[in-house]
Amino acid sequence: MGLKTGLAGTVALALTVFGSAQAATATRAVFGKLDDGTAIEAVTLSNAKGVSARIIAWGAALQSLKVPDRRGETADVVLSYPDMTGYQKAPQYFGATVGRFANRIGGAGFSLDGQRFATPANNGRNTLHGGDHGFDKRVWTISEVESGKVSAVTLTYVSPDGEEGFPGTLRTRLTYALDDQNRLTLTYSATTDRPTVVNLSNHSLFNLAGMASGRDVMGQVLTIAANAYTPVDKALIPTGKLTPVAGTDFDFRRPHRIGERVRHAADPQILIGRGYDHNWALSAGTTARPHFAAQLLDPPSGRTMAIWTTEPGLQFYSGNFLDGTIPGVDGLLYRQGDGIALEPQHFPDAPNQPGFLSTRLDPGQTYRQVSVYIFGVKGRAEGRARHQAPRSAN
Repeated sequence: MGLKTGLAGTVALALTVFGSAQAATATRAVFGKLDDGTAIEAVTLSNAKGVSARIIAWGAALQSLKVPDRRGETADVVLSYPDMTGYQKAPQYFGATVGRFANRIGGAGFSLDGQRFATPANNGRNTLHGGDHGFDKRVWTISEVESGKVSAVTLTYVSPDGEEGFPGTLRTRLTYALDDQNRLTLTYSATTDRPTVVNLSNHSLFNLAGMASGRDVMGQVLTIAANAYTPVDKALIPTGKLTPVAGTDFDFRRPHRIGERVRHAADPQILIGRGYDHNWALSAGTTARPHFAAQLLDPPSGRTMAIWTTEPGLQFYSGNFLDGTIPGVDGLLYRQGDGIALEPQHFPDAPNQPGFLSTRLDPGQTYRQVSVYIFGVKGRAEGRARHQAPRSAN
């Protein structure tokens, strides 16, 4: 069975939603304070179906995401810290908006129009997620809060020319919107006054069992709509090749339990990453409207999450570097495999890889990305399957 046929049932399951139109609300409060006393605000988006998302101004991060299971019991499905201490001191990017350049830049720099730009080497000899003080470690401005059919919060951040070595003043805008069909839509835009490179994403680590369930993600079932992935070298920098997934441990075109192959060292790429920490080249490529990218299913709870995006790539990270030393909510120690990241984005190291799609942004252009996270349940027949892109993301 080919990719198109194999994904039909997956898409139908992914877009099963919970019901009819209801009002959604947004509430604003103080989440905590930085060491210097700066107050960090939070906005909680909620709908009548039991889904809520808390976004904090620090790193424009998704700090909490509560979703019901097939019994109607709600659990938080993202790893997070209980207060600002963790967000300031532990470099795990939980829920954060990562940029200016999500993922890795090899050699901690790139050339643009004949000029070399050096970025911080904060991941060996490479730059990870924008450097030492990327977008995840900045206080964003909450500029708009909305309740109604859709609840939403818009955050903005102005990154000055030269910040973390990147050229140009970059003005970034991000809206989180939650609707009554359990769709959490992230809409990014950015403009610059000087040629630069941009690659933004959200670095939430998901566990659909619930982060306090005591179960890791190894039994959860993943589908990725990609025929190829980008293999990496020992420093986790792409080699520049696109390798077909067919016949490899990277083939998720049909649903597979994550634990089936994540610890399978027969594939040297799995050994390099201590599991999965790779970019999949999505079959739809870059699109104007969101396309289906991936689905995650937790069989015991029935929770499902589908991701639709306009981006050409999806980074799947299987929580390989969680080492049991990081205390999260309720004092839980996050261990390897307790959560996975599924990050829509352009390809890693694209500024240094001429064969990859460009991440260049010029004055007069607008960077745009729409990524939609759709939550449902398997085993409860509510709502109708939708095969088209989510309306709220059009």
